[in-house]
Amino acid sequence: MPNPACDQISSFIVMDILERACALERQGKHVIHLQIGEPDFDTPEPVKEAAVKAIRDGKTHYTHSLGLPALREAIAGHYRRAHGVEVSPERIVVTSGTSPAMLLTFSALVHQGEEVLLTDPHYACYPNFITYAGGRPRRVPTRPEDGFQFTPAALEQALAQTPARAVVLNSPSNPTGTLIPAGHLEAMCRMGAMVVSDEIYHGLTYDGEQARSALEFTDDCFVLNGFSKLWAMTGWRLGWVIAARRYIPAMQRLQQNFFISAGSVAQWAGISALNDCGVEVARMVEEYGRRRRVLIDGLARLGLKARVEPKGAFYVLVDARHIDPDSLRLARDILEKALVGVTPGVDFGPGAEGYLRFSYANSVENIEEGLSRLGRYLEARG
Repeated sequence: MPNPACDQISSFIVMDILERACALERQGKHVIHLQIGEPDFDTPEPVKEAAVKAIRDGKTHYTHSLGLPALREAIAGHYRRAHGVEVSPERIVVTSGTSPAMLLTFSALVHQGEEVLLTDPHYACYPNFITYAGGRPRRVPTRPEDGFQFTPAALEQALAQTPARAVVLNSPSNPTGTLIPAGHLEAMCRMGAMVVSDEIYHGLTYDGEQARSALEFTDDCFVLNGFSKLWAMTGWRLGWVIAARRYIPAMQRLQQNFFISAGSVAQWAGISALNDCGVEVARMVEEYGRRRRVLIDGLARLGLKARVEPKGAFYVLVDARHIDPDSLRLARDILEKALVGVTPGVDFGPGAEGYLRFSYANSVENIEEGLSRLGRYLEARG
């Protein structure tokens, strides 16, 4: 029998949708994928060249458990340029993607039974990481007029109700694409609870918006980030966490035991991503901005409006309760009948039930085809 602790881990519903979509494709059907948060762009050439060079140079062995010193220096340089903050490389743990960074973070931070505050809605996997580490996720309802984000007043009230070990902030957010205003982020970083700031979508902002880092306001925090989204490197499995110094020894021991180190070739490639790919990243962000407008406007014409317009990441969360209040049932029906993959809002917590999340990490041509299919589907439903 499996460990009963596994029963506490829910499935990642978007992956269920993706896997069903792939099964339909194996039957010869053409599915438009608007469900998954994965860039469709190829990894930039300098990154691939750096990886090939690392292989040819024999740099294919274990690295320091915290990561290559050169990569940690490059990450520190990235924060210096992007946010004007000095980060010691000794506070950086390079991981095999941002998901292992979360596992290390919550394992080192959360004591048995302690609460961690989450916005509702939130990234689907947060509660499972917290639960597996022995903590208790507490969802705090948020309002669309606040971008489905914590406000200082709402967070202060939640902390007053029950003490919490930590609060998870995500800006730009998955699933909403909204940002936390700088003043709100600063205030929330000073409320006493440890801030875990998921900044994986930093750099993916539009209309002149910029995401701020928690490191601009406090050193006593955890900051999660990685290469998957901005640099189109999902399959490379490379991320990092910046932590307060007192947590690094524990996280290093966990890294040594659970993962040994992140992959060496990916790490050498990551240095190139940070230092050599500004032009390529700018082009991708510009194209995401174009796709974003096409998707938002097209969904609105179909009566699927975002309660708050996204300014970052590559998602649009729309209210579909007038079509079907059961978002999973609706998403499955859209996939089977329209051959369009979308993510049910319930994957992101009770606060998003009845909503659907659409990703614009796909070409304009595919987005327009998906909207056309969705329009025919809605017309057939009457």
